[in-house]
Amino acid sequence: MMTLFGDPAIWLPATFAVLMGISILIYVILDGFDLGVGLLSPLATEAERDRMIASIGPFWDANETWLVLAIGLLLVAFPSAHGLILSTLYLPVAVMLIGLILRGVAFEFRAKAPAGQKRSWDHAFFAGSLMASLSQGYMLGAYLLGLAPGFGAMAFAALTAIFLTVAYSFIGATWLIFKTEDTLQRKAVSWARGGIWGVLGGLGAVSIASPLASERIFEKWFSFPEIVLLAPMPLAFAALAALLVIGLRHLPTKNDSWAWFPFAATVALFGLAFVGLAYSFYPYVVPDQLTIYAAAAAPESLIIILVGALFVLPVISGYTALSYTVFRGKATELRYD
Repeated sequence: MMTLFGDPAIWLPATFAVLMGISILIYVILDGFDLGVGLLSPLATEAERDRMIASIGPFWDANETWLVLAIGLLLVAFPSAHGLILSTLYLPVAVMLIGLILRGVAFEFRAKAPAGQKRSWDHAFFAGSLMASLSQGYMLGAYLLGLAPGFGAMAFAALTAIFLTVAYSFIGATWLIFKTEDTLQRKAVSWARGGIWGVLGGLGAVSIASPLASERIFEKWFSFPEIVLLAPMPLAFAALAALLVIGLRHLPTKNDSWAWFPFAATVALFGLAFVGLAYSFYPYVVPDQLTIYAAAAAPESLIIILVGALFVLPVISGYTALSYTVFRGKATELRYD
């Protein structure tokens, strides 16, 4: 194995870091939009809420599979990092899990409960989406500052929680632009036009705070020649953001031909932001505390886990791709019969 790929103590942790990163990114995008739909649901009428729920109905449980995969990879590949991260973030993790459970229960019960109870389950669906979004944002902010204690770190994590919640609501609005029509689509365009500024503000705040919080990150981005080599990334981000703002001003179009663009551009923005964060923190799995190489399990264990991952990943990817292929097109009436 060493003669074919080099030192397994080097390439195996890097491989699992990539797999875990891809899983997190896919989760943030996919579950991000259906959490966003839940966050936007109080702004719609009852009939519109039914159509919004129908737009995510075939996908939401498959989307959450990527979170399970990411946490599973963290546990088996980087056990010491798993213990440090989840023990430090125990409370927001608990809040996230409660929110996801509440959301899943409300999703099913709102359609099957007596008519008088439907509104209560709609409130529960929104509450679960809000709890999951805020807790994930708080965890992101705490992670960016290396799980540091203190009021300043908590304040930054709280700010990140708000910004990520806005980002989820924005990608949820772009999903609705893509999947709905007529009045609801026009409402989604309006929601997206307002939400994009919160998204750009949040990403800007994280981009500024990360190098200021870590001298190592500052040097990785602003030393020479890195500042020149990395310039295409923020330039591409700015160009995409500008196109998105302009595109939203011209939607919806008469033939609905550009309804896909806001969601696709937002996915690209999320991807660029994630790549920037990954570059900033590599090789650390816990910023400035624990590298992927120090936190990794033994190479012998990682080889066995990798074999299993090579079977699991295609299954999850195939199931996800199949669900989006089968249920492509505009959302239809929500039915349970």
